[in-house]
Amino acid sequence: MKEGFVVEAGFVFQEETHLTVLKTSLFFADDGFTVYDCKGDLVLRVDSYGPGPEALDSGEIVLMDGNGRCLLTVRRKMTSLHQRWEGFIGERDSHQKPIFSVRRSSMIGRSTLSVEVFRDPEPREEYQIEGNFSQRCCTIFNAEMELVGEIRRKVDASTHVVLGKDAFSLCIKPGFDGAFAMGLVLILDQINCDDYVTQVVLVEPVTDDSVTQGVPVEPVTDD
Repeated sequence: MKEGFVVEAGFVFQEETHLTVLKTSLFFADDGFTVYDCKGDLVLRVDSYGPGPEALDSGEIVLMDGNGRCLLTVRRKMTSLHQRWEGFIGERDSHQKPIFSVRRSSMIGRSTLSVEVFRDPEPREEYQIEGNFSQRCCTIFNAEMELVGEIRRKVDASTHVVLGKDAFSLCIKPGFDGAFAMGLVLILDQINCDDYVTQVVLVEPVTDDSVTQGVPVEPVTDD
């Protein structure tokens, strides 16, 4: 398998590598992801990620290495009629062109994502992501339909128990960039959040009767 698009050369491995990805709780300020290698060392992280005003206003998610150096920025393309995301090397500025784009080909549940990498003057590269991220079960293929990466449920090595969905494994094949793969994980997570938010929730209207029903009200007296 030939070497593909590289965000950071230090994350292109010569052997199949398994990274552990932990998604932090949405109830804390530093919402995001932490990524650990097989030795337990922090190698990638996303700190400012979640419902805060800055994240909502910019629509951008920044992937950093373990030392806080910005590697990749992803954002949703707001002007697109379809669900389309863009990736930028480093911390994006207003004049920077995207290095890759991701387009969704289905709406809810199991979906396929098309990834296009722009490498002027070299020919463009294409990747395809299949599966269901909400179940932490996705496969990344290159243009030759060779498997280059996988997202799997994490299994505890000592107890053989499948862990919760906030902890999962990112399997990287030789020659495929782990930082690029994690950027795709960020986009998959955002799409999964969009699906959850857009689900229809029926809310029973509140009436005056329902507000006071079952609640005793004592009369007010002058005393």
